[in-house]
Amino acid sequence: MYSIVYAGRHPLTTGVNRHMHNTWELIYCTSGSGTLTFDDRLLSYTENDVAVIPPRTPHSNSSDEGFTNVHLNISDMPLAYAEPVIIRADANGFLLDAFNAAHYYYTGSADLRAALLPLYGQIIAAFLKASQPAASRSGVVLAIEKNILSNYADCAYDLHAFLRTLPFSPEYLTRLFKRETGMTPFQYLKSRRLENAADLLAVTVGRGNVSETARLCGFSDPLYFSRQFRKKYGVSPSEFKADGALDGDSVKTML
Repeated sequence: MYSIVYAGRHPLTTGVNRHMHNTWELIYCTSGSGTLTFDDRLLSYTENDVAVIPPRTPHSNSSDEGFTNVHLNISDMPLAYAEPVIIRADANGFLLDAFNAAHYYYTGSADLRAALLPLYGQIIAAFLKASQPAASRSGVVLAIEKNILSNYADCAYDLHAFLRTLPFSPEYLTRLFKRETGMTPFQYLKSRRLENAADLLAVTVGRGNVSETARLCGFSDPLYFSRQFRKKYGVSPSEFKADGALDGDSVKTML
């Protein structure tokens, strides 16, 4: 998750032809101004604005005065933005630092790229999540979320069974939950379990074992847990635990 698959810079440029990506595209305008053109709207931006463009959204970029930017393509970001938006960056420049660092490590050594890009992807995604306008969630989505948070640590928890108790089809509930949270109910459940596992592993270095951690976080199959943990964090639970490199504060930053 949060994989930065490309990082680039535009020197002074007046236009980028219409194109699209299968990933999220994030464009940090470092100077100048311009207009992004989509099928049904125009979005104007200026220095220190960040354009957030969802996957598979055709667009072009034009400017009379010219612009410079740092642009990233990130896969698997659980954002709730359904349409392109412009976000104003923080005044202290921390977000620009993250974009510049991501570009630096993307063009650097393979080892550093593999180790650090996911972390910068998570930092940038966290800022974008915090910048999302507060939106009221429907009662049924709140009920699903509350049920998951109350039961995710139970290996016997059956989310399918709970969804079938609600007066809507599971297919409709899945679409609604994803529209309002950016994830399906089952993705949300798995993500919460893995995040809790990372927290436990970070503070129990040298104590307990991976199978016990899996059980405490709702995974009845340690092998499945290990595969999903590696997929999310890039290392196995044992490696994550043995390194001891991520203390509690570091894990909170990652998540």
